[in-house]
Amino acid sequence: MTLRQLMTAAALFGAVATVSACSSQPSSSAPANTAPATAPQAADRQNDPRFLADDLPLLPTGVVMAVRPVGVVRATYEFAARHPEVMKYVPCFCGCERGGHQDNHDCFVAQRGPDNKVTAWDTHAIGCQVCIDVANDALQMHNSGAAVSAIRDAVDKKYSPHYENHTPTPKPKRGGPSPN
Repeated sequence: MTLRQLMTAAALFGAVATVSACSSQPSSSAPANTAPATAPQAADRQNDPRFLADDLPLLPTGVVMAVRPVGVVRATYEFAARHPEVMKYVPCFCGCERGGHQDNHDCFVAQRGPDNKVTAWDTHAIGCQVCIDVANDALQMHNSGAAVSAIRDAVDKKYSPHYENHTPTPKPKRGGPSPN
């Protein structure tokens, strides 16, 4: 085998391992490195694809190599950070419940501080199409004004027929306005 063939095989193996890990192995809930930026680094933050906003930690390093376009990944991470009142009622279907996830929110957010602000990201969603797709569906519906109960119903209807299990996510109360 040539060096080029070996490198191609290694790259393919890495991609397959990332995709299959999402559906067949428990999620790693280890928080991504979210150390605060020092003053010189702060000026570069806005040019960094991991940067979302000053009130959020930088996204995990792998965001630029995620399984979905970086813009979608960034939007879903920010949605999970800003709307736990929605995401705590949205299940995930990728098998991450075996790693302790309770809902789709857990695929993105590893830790919140006492003020409920995100202090650490979970890296799981970066390598999982299902997590990102579920969150993106929730984001789109929320942005169109759907109630949390309607979002939950739509996600269940779309994903349940295709996946045997999902996270043990509580159902929201029925009716009422959408959370904004």
